[in-house]
Amino acid sequence: MVQLSSKNTLGLALILGSVTAMAPLAIDMYLPSFPQIAQNLRVDTSEVELSLTAFFIGLSTGQLFYGPLSDRFGRRWPLTLGLLLAAIASFLCAKADTIEFLIAARFVQALGVCAGMVISRAVVRDMFNHNDAARFFSLLMLIMGVAPILAPLLGGYVAKFFGWHAIFQAIGGFAFLAMAAVLVFLPETKGANAGVRLSRALHTYVDILKNTAYLRYALAGGAANAGMFAYITGSPFVVINYYGVPAEQFGLVFGTNAAGLIGMTQVNRLLLKRYHFDQVLRVGYTLILLSALAAIMVALAGGPLVAFLATLFMFLASLGIIMPNSTAGAMSEEGERAGSASALTGSLSFWFAFLSSGTVGFIKADSALPLACVMGACALASMAFSYLPSKTVDKATP
Repeated sequence: MVQLSSKNTLGLALILGSVTAMAPLAIDMYLPSFPQIAQNLRVDTSEVELSLTAFFIGLSTGQLFYGPLSDRFGRRWPLTLGLLLAAIASFLCAKADTIEFLIAARFVQALGVCAGMVISRAVVRDMFNHNDAARFFSLLMLIMGVAPILAPLLGGYVAKFFGWHAIFQAIGGFAFLAMAAVLVFLPETKGANAGVRLSRALHTYVDILKNTAYLRYALAGGAANAGMFAYITGSPFVVINYYGVPAEQFGLVFGTNAAGLIGMTQVNRLLLKRYHFDQVLRVGYTLILLSALAAIMVALAGGPLVAFLATLFMFLASLGIIMPNSTAGAMSEEGERAGSASALTGSLSFWFAFLSSGTVGFIKADSALPLACVMGACALASMAFSYLPSKTVDKATP
C-alpha cells in the first residue's frame, strides 16, 4: 500500500475516473440521438436499441477477459490496449451505414471500454487497502459521476449541430486522450506475473466464488446497483407517464437524483475518517431498504409526486455509501487476484442489472408500484447478501 500526496491522489483519480467514465459516456451520450440514428439508417427505434443491448452484453462479458490479463501482464498494457480498441471501435461506429454494422461495432466498443472499469478497480486495490480504498472509490465516483449527468446533454447538442456520427467521433477522441494519459502518467502498480496462468482463468473465477467473504460484498453491491438500473429503466414511465411531468423536465429529476448519489459519496469519505467501512456500509444497507419500503408505501397509497421523488432520492443517495464501500470490501478480500476479482465484481453487477431492468421492462406497469417493488426486492437482496458468512477460503494459486 502507498501514501500519496493530495495532488498525486487527485491526479490518479482523474486518470482512473476518466477511463471508468468511458462506459457511461458511451451509453448516455448517444441516447438522445436514437430517433436521428433510426431515421438515418432507415430502421425502427427498437432496432437502434439493439445497439445498446449489444453494448451491455459486451460490457458484462468482456470484463471477464481483462481480469486474468491484468493479473498476468500487469495493469498498464491491458488497459492501454483496451482503450485503443475502444477508440478504433468508436470511429467504426461513426462510419456505420447499416444498423447491423453499428450493433457489431458497439459490441466491440464495449469490449474495449470495459478495460477501464476492471483495471481501475484493480489499481486502487494495488495501491490502497480497506478504508483508504473506500475513500478513494468515493473520490472516483465524484469524478466519474459527472459523466451520466452531462453526457446526455452534451450528446444532444453534438447530434443537433454535427449529427449523430460526431458523437462516436468524440468518444473515440476521448478514448485516445485517456490512453495517452495512461501511457504518460499512470504508474505500473502490479508487474507481470508469469505464475498466473491464463489457462486457469475459469478455475480462478470458480475459486473466487467460493470465497464467501468476497461474495458478501460483491453480491450485496451488485444487488444494490441493480436497484439503480431498475430506477433508470422504470423512472421515465413513472415520472412522465404516470405523474405527468413534462419530458423536458425529466432531466432535472434525473440530475437531482444523480447529484444526491454523488454528494453522498463525499459524505461517505468523511464518515470513513472515523468509522470502519463495514460500519458505514451497514448504514447504507439500512437506508436503501427503508427508502425502498417508503417508495412501496407511497405507491400503494397513490401518494403525490414529491413524496415518491423523495424516496427515489434517498434510494439513489444510499448507493453513494454502498457502491464505493462494497467495492473496496470485495477487492480487499482478493488482493493477490485483484484483476480477476475486479472483473468478476463488475460482471456480476451487470448481470444483476440485466435482471432488474429486464423485469421492470417486462412488467406492464400502470402505476409506480411495480418499479417500487423491484427496487425493494433489490434492496432486500442487498441486505440479505450482506449477512453471508465472512470466513475466507484458502486461496489457491491463480
